[in-house]
Amino acid sequence: MSANFEERSGIVSCTTPWGCWYQTMEEVFIEVHVPPGTQARDIHCKLGSRDIRLTVQGKDVIKGKLFDSTISDEGTWTLEDRKLIRIILTKSNRNAGNCWTSLLEEEYSADPLVQDQMQKKLTLERFQRENPGFDFSGAELSGNYSKGGPDFSFTEK
Repeated sequence: MSANFEERSGIVSCTTPWGCWYQTMEEVFIEVHVPPGTQARDIHCKLGSRDIRLTVQGKDVIKGKLFDSTISDEGTWTLEDRKLIRIILTKSNRNAGNCWTSLLEEEYSADPLVQDQMQKKLTLERFQRENPGFDFSGAELSGNYSKGGPDFSFTEK
């Protein structure tokens, strides 16, 4: 369902010196531009539950403690067209209130406007999951949408 929602509503990415990262309720996507012609043997990628290290041609590109925990067994990376590395991390905490404000604890923070747009996006994704018959991909949010939006659980019987 996330893929269809993403296709309809677009992504909100955070630009970095090496590429960008973006997120859904369930996953964090990292796109790293590498020199054309890079081969898989030039890449070393270690994906831990709380840390990441990506080395390309012997140089560290990304290294550090992730903003939040992930399921390390489900993390993957691919080399596409020998010029782009795509890393997919599965979040341990998969609710709309878990909006990562940075990729690493100390680096690659989204600016406040991008953070705001990311949180809106995750809140709309949550609404889409809770109401599958509706299309929230083009919806606008105002008011309280931080931490995943308002809690309507008290209305459930």
